[in-house]
Amino acid sequence: MQKVDTKTKILNAAEQLFAERGYADTSLRLITSQAEVNLASVNYHFGSKKELIQAVLARYLEVCAPSLEQSLAVLNKSDVPFTQHDVFNCLLAPLLELNTFRHRGTSIFLQLLGRGYIENQGHLRWFITTHYGKVLTAFNKAVQDANPDLSKEEIFWRLHFTLGTVVFTMASSKALIDIAKADFDVDVDIEGLIKRVVPFISSGVSAGGTLP
Repeated sequence: MQKVDTKTKILNAAEQLFAERGYADTSLRLITSQAEVNLASVNYHFGSKKELIQAVLARYLEVCAPSLEQSLAVLNKSDVPFTQHDVFNCLLAPLLELNTFRHRGTSIFLQLLGRGYIENQGHLRWFITTHYGKVLTAFNKAVQDANPDLSKEEIFWRLHFTLGTVVFTMASSKALIDIAKADFDVDVDIEGLIKRVVPFISSGVSAGGTLP
């Protein structure tokens, strides 16, 4: 069995606890206890709790951001009009790729991302926009091009509501999969779950009408 280094032990323990408990309710002592390392090792490898949180997200973003950027580049260069459904479909492969990186990687990443908004972790927004600004710009351009009648403010609200829907769905994915099997005798995996939610959130983002 390959030996896991101290830094990886900390990241593995931190991501699990952050996803389950949230960032604010997870102490460094709890992380080091689960990782079976000393507190000084966190400071040595990461410097602070904020930097540890960023490193946990970065592990996932480094996997999915390049493929998402490539998919969006193809879409944004298209001469054929595309829909919001097409934009969200660009997310499918990069997100599912996270399951090959980590067990339940897709669900964990979306929970971690959602908690960043729920708990108002402003440093995470700064970190993501600073280090992954190019792919965010490409995504926002695609959403705007797919919805030319919506203002930037309206798109902000609708994408925020979308994130809430996706995070809740992923957080309750096991229960939803079990219910689908028990009530409808349907076998659904994470990919199937995401494919079911995409038409719903696409319609929500592109729905007509704004506040008067």
